[in-house]
Amino acid sequence: MNQVSCGTSRIVGVRFAVYPMSDQFADIIKSALKQVDTSKVWMQTDDITTCVRGRSEHVFDVAEAVFVQAAKNGTHTVFNGTFSIGCPGDSEGDTYMSEDGVRLNKEASSQTEVEASTHFALYPMNNPDYMQVIADQVETAKEHSTFTKGVHYASRLDGSANDVFGTLEEIFVDTAQSSSHGHVTMTATVSANSPSQKDNKRND
Repeated sequence: MNQVSCGTSRIVGVRFAVYPMSDQFADIIKSALKQVDTSKVWMQTDDITTCVRGRSEHVFDVAEAVFVQAAKNGTHTVFNGTFSIGCPGDSEGDTYMSEDGVRLNKEASSQTEVEASTHFALYPMNNPDYMQVIADQVETAKEHSTFTKGVHYASRLDGSANDVFGTLEEIFVDTAQSSSHGHVTMTATVSANSPSQKDNKRND
């Protein structure tokens, strides 16, 4: 029986959808995608989700930029995505791994004020010490002052979109580096401009 092993490429990917709570949702999504420079990533959009793949810094740069552009005008907007590295057989789009490290959307995203609340869950695949890995990354979030509290099946982050996505990126990259030949995934649901009241009391 053949065994499936993880591919050698360390290309990072995210499959996500953005949900603006507005009758003009299609225009908001299309406008956001047009305003984001995606020239350093492989990207494909269908009628359900968008997939972005390449170097980690460019994948997170594009994901954050799309969310910020969609949410910047005050519309309640939700980003729901799954980040992955080390997926078995992952190779399509590897040419983008040769891009330099300059983030094309960082300045615009940093200058746009969007407050974000996030639930994320980390999955270090086939790692028997996965609970310790997750606990270590919660400490990373605390160091960024974005960690709010643990919730069922996830952890909560609050702060600017720039800080929240920065925390998510460091958590994901650190976990990937500690599992250099393994498959790591991370789910993230990011919300901005929600009319719902939230308990933002932070744990000590």
